[in-house]
Amino acid sequence: MACAGGGSSSSEKVTDLTLIAANSPWTEGLKTLATKYEDETGVKVNLEFYGNEQLNDTLKVKLNAQSSDFDIYGYQVQDVMREFSRNGWLADMTDYVKSDADWNWDDFQQSSRDAVTLDGVVYGVPVMTERHIMYYRSDLLEAAGIPVPTTLDELDAAAAKLNDPAKGFYGIAMRGSKVPLVTQFSSFLYSYGGDFQDKDGNASVDTPEAKDAYAFYGKLLKDYGPPGATNMGWPEASAIFAQGNAAFYLDADSQAYTFLDPASSAVVDTVAYGAFPAGPAGSHPYSIVPQTVGINEYSKKKDAAWEFIKWVTNEENSKTLLADDTVPSARDSSWADDAATASFPAGLVEIVRNSEGTVGHDRPQLEKVAQAREIVGAPAISAIEGGDVDSAADKANTDFQDLLDGEK
Repeated sequence: MACAGGGSSSSEKVTDLTLIAANSPWTEGLKTLATKYEDETGVKVNLEFYGNEQLNDTLKVKLNAQSSDFDIYGYQVQDVMREFSRNGWLADMTDYVKSDADWNWDDFQQSSRDAVTLDGVVYGVPVMTERHIMYYRSDLLEAAGIPVPTTLDELDAAAAKLNDPAKGFYGIAMRGSKVPLVTQFSSFLYSYGGDFQDKDGNASVDTPEAKDAYAFYGKLLKDYGPPGATNMGWPEASAIFAQGNAAFYLDADSQAYTFLDPASSAVVDTVAYGAFPAGPAGSHPYSIVPQTVGINEYSKKKDAAWEFIKWVTNEENSKTLLADDTVPSARDSSWADDAATASFPAGLVEIVRNSEGTVGHDRPQLEKVAQAREIVGAPAISAIEGGDVDSAADKANTDFQDLLDGEK
């Protein structure tokens, strides 16, 4: 298969490829798979790994120079895909992913496929996933006769009943700092029937649904959260739960192993996992792609690059990475395999297997996402502090729309 504008010629023999990506569990597993690929095909895959910020700086320098000295790169979808695609730096992979029925693009979770698609064009293959779940103290719920909450109202009631600030124990811990909280607030927003933007891409954090979601998120932390919540990102909030000082903690499933490490957790034997509770519009937690792999538009070896991506992300290798390196696959078939999921907590596996209604983004969708998070996080701070949520949401919507208009 040839890719318009730079696919490798059928007469060329590709002997090497270069892949650049951020350090992650996936790239750790990739070290072994790259050697296996060379043994099977004779194609050596050179690997270069960086920290996230260093990766983005490196990519921008190389891509601005239209460099062809690398062929494949990992990137963070929600932070750079819009910028990179607008600049013409990402190859269109739509025909590639849809051309091989055995490789089976439809096996990838719908939210993951949505995350790597922009205006109908597929710009990468998702290699890791992360979703919003509810961690809770099974011992405390059982002792108090409280069923595991399945709705946000039930969560509110359970947190209220278990909250005991006089003893330094809190009903719930979550991110409360303005920028870090945005990703976690997103699931509440979706489950209330809202989103950061409407279907036309305009700001929509001033809708009744959004205002109710802000108010509810703020109420949980104001009434049942630890003091100083507005200064807490995930390290601070998760530490409170890990130390045994909170009944509930809602955040990404990638943190599960933090609570299972006796060196850092006092809740190893009592932590349990629940699906994100349903709001008025149902349960709609984020399920995002923290890392995807795409093809450099300036590569002279696009077809060969696709062959490696196709191989490393096939069903067999996805299961291997899930089993051996606990890389959270984007493939449904990986999570359906009991052997591949054996090292994961059973409760977490069940949540992933039964995920429906998930949303493929956890923040506003635009290039200036960092500025947008500053804006849309502000009403949640007002809610936590007991301020005027409606006015804060109205102002945030105006400011967010100005940012969107400026980007257009």
